[in-house]
Amino acid sequence: MNPVKVIAVSSGKGGVGKTNVSVNLACQLARRNRRVLLMDADLGLANVDIMLGLRPKWNLSHVLEGQCDIQDILMPGPSGISIIPAASGIKKMAELGSDQHGAIVRALSGLNDDYDVLVVDTAAGISDSGITFSPASQYVLVVVTDELTSMADAYALIKVMSRDAGIKRFKVLRNMVDSHDQARDGFERLNEVAQRFLDVTLEYAGFIPRDRFLVKADAKQQAVSELYPGADASLAFRKLAETVDKWPIPSGPSGNLEFFVDRMMQPEALRGVAV
Repeated sequence: MNPVKVIAVSSGKGGVGKTNVSVNLACQLARRNRRVLLMDADLGLANVDIMLGLRPKWNLSHVLEGQCDIQDILMPGPSGISIIPAASGIKKMAELGSDQHGAIVRALSGLNDDYDVLVVDTAAGISDSGITFSPASQYVLVVVTDELTSMADAYALIKVMSRDAGIKRFKVLRNMVDSHDQARDGFERLNEVAQRFLDVTLEYAGFIPRDRFLVKADAKQQAVSELYPGADASLAFRKLAETVDKWPIPSGPSGNLEFFVDRMMQPEALRGVAV
């Protein structure tokens, strides 16, 4: 099986642009000739299909109900990415247990196509799906804005993931900031508190600037990287993709989707494991 880099995109709260980051990171990685699978893991409040104006006939709820296979729900997305859509407005999908989460990830091993990167757009906050999917990923990218609530909730998310899932390394992306200095300052504040009170390592992954073209792209239900490739936000997402592309893929069996499945099936084994 082809080695796969698995990245969970998380945030402490909603409204910080997490799904935008997931979509545009996926697009920019695809532009680097990577075969990218984007999974909407906000299982009950899907956002990826809404953001891109897609109308999936099938989604993950139908896979769980046995109405179709995961291969059947794959949708083509911008820049040649593939998308696994989730359900929207279905309460029971937002309240799945660990067995059902596991069934979803096991289904991933049934995909026929090989991928280089799996980007997992998790639910915001300390929801079950965020806590379930992130430990199974090789990298956790936490999206943080300059709002005090975003910073506080990002800290709470990192604390819970460290304590309950054994994740000790996090990548931090600063979003919707006005300058590099503002982005670095905000990261350093978060990192200082984390170093003082938590046994974790935070690594700066870069920043995405505030950009009116991103807002315009959202209104048109398109990815800014696709619609306005020369926009400041698009260039920042391209730089982020370059950075992510340099993150190493674990060697051996830990570098494929079976690893993702195995990690999901053995939550107790995750405790104390650095991701």
